[in-house]
Amino acid sequence: MKITFLGGGNMASALIGGLLNQGFSPEDIAMIEIDAKNRSRLVKAYGLRCFARPEDQAMQCDALLLAVKPQQMREACASLPPFLKQQLVISIAAGLRLADLSRWLGGHDKLVRAMPNTPALIGSGVTGLYALPSVSEAERLGAERILQAVGRTLWVTDEAQIDAVTAISGSGPAYVFLFIEALQQAALTLGFTPGQARLLSIETMLGSARLAAQSDEPASLLRERVTSKGGTTEAALLRMAECGVKDGIIVGVLAANARGAELGDLLGKD
Repeated sequence: MKITFLGGGNMASALIGGLLNQGFSPEDIAMIEIDAKNRSRLVKAYGLRCFARPEDQAMQCDALLLAVKPQQMREACASLPPFLKQQLVISIAAGLRLADLSRWLGGHDKLVRAMPNTPALIGSGVTGLYALPSVSEAERLGAERILQAVGRTLWVTDEAQIDAVTAISGSGPAYVFLFIEALQQAALTLGFTPGQARLLSIETMLGSARLAAQSDEPASLLRERVTSKGGTTEAALLRMAECGVKDGIIVGVLAANARGAELGDLLGKD
């Protein structure tokens, strides 16, 4: 499989590194990047073929991965239609719907929409995927192979679910970081040094996530096992409930989902 990336940001770099670790050759990967410094960096780091703009040699690929900002996607797509044949096109632009992308690409319909999250930068991401009906099973497997270079994947059957993926896992790292931030602040209030607060907070989050991942039991049961009647954990959870912590998280995720739909409307306007 030959892959061309349009855009050379952090997510593209993570995907390229993951693909090379999986056994892809630098000769199988090309990059279209208008920024000369980024081109130089990518050539130095990975030995890729880099191009300043779309051209025949750059577009001789099986999959084209669009890794540009959503607000820049229409402009980035403007020069692509003459070079598109049967390539699979994968978009990782949040909020941008495939119907709009297809329109900007002159009706090209071999399209997959992907939503990775920032832990992909260290190979621990999770990516939601949605494909148009015209994408074959082999092409779906190809898209999956590319995104699994940076973590796990999950296919959805309705494109609207990609907004929900964005709200849960795409934005999710920010929720986790907020909780770590709160734990660290509490630890500082209780007299720990910044280094101690960081260690206790991050290792607790890591260990708890690993325990949940390795257990077949629901998170609610794991929580109950830590919570002794009349104990310290119960005191904390009761106070958090009074402050609406859990409900606030749920409402926040729903707000992110709604905003994703709004962004789709805005980005797709002519």
